[in-house]
Amino acid sequence: MSRSLRHGAFAATALVFSIGTLSACGAGNDAQTLQVRPDNAATAVDSIKIQNLNIITQAEPDAEGPAVIAATLFNDGTKQEVVEKVTLPGTRATVELKPAKGKGPLVIPAGGRLIIGGKNNASAVIENGRQAGDDGGVQNVAFTFSETGDVELAASIVPATSYYEGFGPTALPSAEPEPTPSDSGTPDTPSDVESESPSGTETEPASGAESDSDAGTDATH
Repeated sequence: MSRSLRHGAFAATALVFSIGTLSACGAGNDAQTLQVRPDNAATAVDSIKIQNLNIITQAEPDAEGPAVIAATLFNDGTKQEVVEKVTLPGTRATVELKPAKGKGPLVIPAGGRLIIGGKNNASAVIENGRQAGDDGGVQNVAFTFSETGDVELAASIVPATSYYEGFGPTALPSAEPEPTPSDSGTPDTPSDVESESPSGTETEPASGAESDSDAGTDATH
């Protein structure tokens, strides 16, 4: 092989290696750790990045109950960001925000991240999950940050099954059946009252009457 061909082969190998390296860097450690899926909504505005955004509904299609918003928020800035509110534009749904522990706002520390959804994480709960939309659809989610302002992007609506099972909302408890007469007890029947009343009133007087009669007989004799 000539020197020029060898140089060409080396250059092609270096190019392939560079592309592979850049692809790996583009995925990043966070992508692997957080299991970023390519079909999840993501965006970046100023120092805020939003990844893995989904609206997760009840596992059963006909189940009533809340839905939740799941997302990972990154803050590349030098100041902490507070998630002041989250809304679903175009709907009447309300979103209740709760930190992972205790009470207070949802804070993204400077240079840190905030995970919303899943066990032991902050939560964003949509009380009436059906107001968020139907499974398989798309719904806009608007975040309001203390420093960056409003950031809006579309989220997929998915049921809490398979990959999303551990991030889904808690189902409402099933309605308890109404108590039956046998369960709640029935009032005493007249027969019960009659059977109890004579035994209660006759026992002591009867024994007393017999003792008086016997005493009178003994006195006569």
